Amino acid sequence: MAEERSLLQQIREKEMMISIKIDETRRESEEILLNARKEASEIIETSERQGKKAAQEYYEREMEKLKKEIEQLRDQSNQKALLVRAEGERNLPSAIDKIAKVVTSE
Repeated sequence: MAEERSLLQQIREKEMMISIKIDETRRESEEILLNARKEASEIIETSERQGKKAAQEYYEREMEKLKKEIEQLRDQSNQKALLVRAEGERNLPSAIDKIAKVVTSE
């Protein structure tokens, strides 16, 4: 009978040790999960920050290109306007003569 108790005690001790190991493993698992979630959250935040920064830089580059293109179009329009005005001023004397002839002939 003493042996049975001894075996029973050994079984209980083993069960207790296994239970302690299970609890330790559970705590370690929970800690690993918490760390993994924290790390994932940090990675997401970093990615979002980098994405926003890259998007802002892209937006600024494209806006700068558009501003340059608008300025070029404005310069071209101004040059065309000057050419048309010069052409009109060149034709002004002959237009005045024609108008004067039409008015005086009536």
